[in-house]
Amino acid sequence: MSTKKNPNKDSTSPKSSKKGGKGSRQGKTRRGGNKRRGGQQGPDPFVEAAIHRANSRFEQNPPAMGLPAELSPAPQKIKLKWKLTPVPKQVEREVHDIVCRPGEFGFLDDDRVDEIADLLGKRPISLEQALSLRAALNQEKAVFSHGRLQRRAQEMLRKYEGGESVLSLSKRYDFPPVNLFRAILSARNWSKNRIKETLREPERKLNERDLKEFRKAEAEDRVTHVNQSETHHAADLFEKVLCDHFDANGVRFRTQTDLLKEQVEAEGRPVRTPDLLMLDHVEINGVPVAWIDAKHFYGANLSFQRKKTQKQVNRYVEEWGHGAIIYRHGFCDGLKLKGAILLDASPIDLTELIEHNQRLNDERLSED
Repeated sequence: MSTKKNPNKDSTSPKSSKKGGKGSRQGKTRRGGNKRRGGQQGPDPFVEAAIHRANSRFEQNPPAMGLPAELSPAPQKIKLKWKLTPVPKQVEREVHDIVCRPGEFGFLDDDRVDEIADLLGKRPISLEQALSLRAALNQEKAVFSHGRLQRRAQEMLRKYEGGESVLSLSKRYDFPPVNLFRAILSARNWSKNRIKETLREPERKLNERDLKEFRKAEAEDRVTHVNQSETHHAADLFEKVLCDHFDANGVRFRTQTDLLKEQVEAEGRPVRTPDLLMLDHVEINGVPVAWIDAKHFYGANLSFQRKKTQKQVNRYVEEWGHGAIIYRHGFCDGLKLKGAILLDASPIDLTELIEHNQRLNDERLSED
């Protein structure tokens, strides 16, 4: 398989660069996480400085943000072992085309899920990880296709007003349905604020056909849909079970809620709010961890996701030093973040979260 992909990956011909779209984007994605492979000599100065800052953060005067001036008892040294089973980079690449199809942005029916499970075969990646990777790929697709969609908005509007449905256009042109519907409204010269307000109260502000099309688009779009409450609730539950895990290991910490409240009072807005700020000298697999941020998804080796997370890591490293990112569905071994070790959820008791997700799935099936 790799012999087929390498020519495209390394190609610099004008023909391959003009193609754009999925192929050229994937080529960039594959190169993105490995720029330093074999070329870096000795320790990375950024990482070394991050580790030093984490080890010395309790000695700062004045204290770093969120850390009390005095801790009683003093910060303890707590060493934890964390078994990791990352997904091999080559396996993630192979799964790209298995989980993603043009125009497929919504929930998958049981037959499609079973098909994906069969196609995964004996690869060292679970069905849950593959489906979370699909969500990341669709999110990246939505971001990279946004400009193209805007350029074709008038064309989409003409076809829509000619009678073609949003879902038909979505499948034909591979645009997320809700994004496409927004582009149609934009092509009618609606302002961003008008679109936002309208989609908050669509029953009151859309005509009969538009409302019907919007509801269908929303039902078939898990990438850019308006209602994110389910996703946020699941992420909150993951943070809760994570807190329970560190509590059980005798680790003291401050939560994101604590930090957010304190920073809003002091600064008028949230500034740096990781999910956990450690109040002890915690080492995981021999690496100091001053803070932890939880991600309720799979850590894919994709440029869009990596750049977004690295930007967040940099803010936390600047204040507290080296930390960790914990991915609910594990991560790819090709994903590298400077200033943070990557962890999966394997040592954590996820019973409460799994039961919650099962209830949601049962409710969804009963509605269908």
